[in-house]
Amino acid sequence: MEVLGGDPDDLTLRRFLHGLPGVDAVGLEQRSAALGTRSIKTTSKAWALDTIVRLIDLTTLEGADTPGKVRSLVSKAKLPDASDPTCPSVAAVCVYGDMVPYAVEALGARHGDPDDGGISVAAVATAFPSGRASLGVKLADTRDAVEAGADEIDMVIDRGAFLAGRYGQVFDQIVAVKDACRREDGTSASLKIILETGELNTYDNIRRASWLGMLAGGDFIKTSTGKVAPAATLPVTLLMLEAVRDWHGLTGEKIGVKPAGGIRSSKDAVKYLVHVAETVGEEWLQPHLFRFGASSLLNDVLLQRQKLTTGHYSGPDYVTID
Repeated sequence: MEVLGGDPDDLTLRRFLHGLPGVDAVGLEQRSAALGTRSIKTTSKAWALDTIVRLIDLTTLEGADTPGKVRSLVSKAKLPDASDPTCPSVAAVCVYGDMVPYAVEALGARHGDPDDGGISVAAVATAFPSGRASLGVKLADTRDAVEAGADEIDMVIDRGAFLAGRYGQVFDQIVAVKDACRREDGTSASLKIILETGELNTYDNIRRASWLGMLAGGDFIKTSTGKVAPAATLPVTLLMLEAVRDWHGLTGEKIGVKPAGGIRSSKDAVKYLVHVAETVGEEWLQPHLFRFGASSLLNDVLLQRQKLTTGHYSGPDYVTID
């Protein structure tokens, strides 16, 4: 309310969000392209690859997911490269809510905070990926996942309501879901707000949705479900990082960013690391402030790690198939 200057209703939110500076699309894309040309020294490449692994939410979000597939995913999350015990573990495994108990069970003693060396369980909720459900259904979806042991909830906003200008409705739903993330012991699951940027059409809308997610109490803002094209892009991620930077300057609060969908190569992932370091600082390169939502990215990173160790490229059969 202090930031908005009034109650978070449609009128106040519209005045605030539409009062944000317009996005210079050409300038944004040029800056992102320039950051994308930055190279890292060979001596830093090993650090970069290990950092990428530590920031990955290893994901399976398919209708054909089974408990066995989730257990296999967890095994890879704990030791991504079976031939190299020095390989770090990933930050989290991300699954549908009904798969959370299997992920928790498979993690065992490794289930915990990734900043402390553990592996979190993230669950998509709120009628993922469309978000087309009543608020009651969305809250039940969230509570079920949290009660099953989810440490993080990835919720999708109602893009239809947002595009129709019903900002108060989107705000209220985020607040309600945030409340549903609370556990009986007083702790809360972390809440990631999925904007589905590929459906928001303009950079201005993405900036407004980013601020709306932060105003409503999101712990992370996330680009995409991975089910809509385009998913994560460097310019969009840069725009979201700038929103997080400005929020931190205004409130002192640090909000995380999660690009998800379409990031498949370590070369591209390094570009995201550069965007983070140059926009919000290297302090954001830790699991509670930055994540990659990915499934195939990890394999490419593992092959690049093997190249640094052996001096030659391994074939794709040298890593497990997800």
